[in-house]
Amino acid sequence: MISDIFRVKNEDTRHSLLAAGAAGGLAAAFNAPLAGIMFVIEEMRPQFRYTLISVRAVIISAVAANIVFRVINGQDAVITMPQYDAPELSTLGLFLLLGALFGVFGVLFNYLITLAQDLFVKFHRNDRKRYLLTGSMIGGCFGLLLLYVPELTGGGISLIPTITNGGYGAGILLLLFVGRIFTTLLCFGSGAPGGIFAPMLALGTLFGYAFGLIAKVWFPELNIEPGMFAIAGMGALFAATVRAPITGILLVIEMTNNYHLILPLIITSLGAVIFAQLLGGQPIYSQLLHRTLKNQKLQQQDLPPQSPNS
Repeated sequence: MISDIFRVKNEDTRHSLLAAGAAGGLAAAFNAPLAGIMFVIEEMRPQFRYTLISVRAVIISAVAANIVFRVINGQDAVITMPQYDAPELSTLGLFLLLGALFGVFGVLFNYLITLAQDLFVKFHRNDRKRYLLTGSMIGGCFGLLLLYVPELTGGGISLIPTITNGGYGAGILLLLFVGRIFTTLLCFGSGAPGGIFAPMLALGTLFGYAFGLIAKVWFPELNIEPGMFAIAGMGALFAATVRAPITGILLVIEMTNNYHLILPLIITSLGAVIFAQLLGGQPIYSQLLHRTLKNQKLQQQDLPPQSPNS
């Protein structure tokens, strides 16, 4: 938008402004300036042109956006959670196992996202009435869910502290995990405005905490704290789907203020990325970009040819 307002023509400048906007947006949305900077470097590397000016623009944008966020909302972490100490070294193998499970799920989740979008497109068929009917039905369903099962609605950020405070058994958490997969696919696939970051963090928390509860029962000799696995699960699912492990690690640490969990987060996130790559999965944003470009190409092919005199 800034490029259009000031009629910026230079491609390098436009790319720098785009990258700076992405960094600032992420930093402000999640109170995570480091994650905002790293997201540009890690995820936007094919489009981001590394120059001294562009890197400075990204850093300044992330810092400025985060300062404004803190002035308005305070300096507390976005997610209020217990502060955990570093886990025992004997538990690190469990974090790697959790990462492997999220690597498998990440590939499946990305596939289901694009499948849901394709199914909605086939149903809508560019018919406005169908769009209105679908939106009304989905809105009504979520209104009922909000009354009876509120855990399945919303972005999920407010759900994370509730989960980590205890009160849910592993079975209930896994049911909520499956339910939120369905509601996330329903919302994102329908084309309703909204992002995928927060729902992914909620899914990672649900499965990670359930994994921690099960591990605590199976390995009573280990000093296992399920909340650690919830935090690791957030980073792992982000890494497996977006394929940006460093961004995921920084994002989760900054959002929860659990800096002591850096080692298990690295192990879980890298494990998730490695297994996702072994399964041949593609990053979610690459899939969405390829799908968009493919649809645009098909739409252009459907247009009637223009006459030379037109």
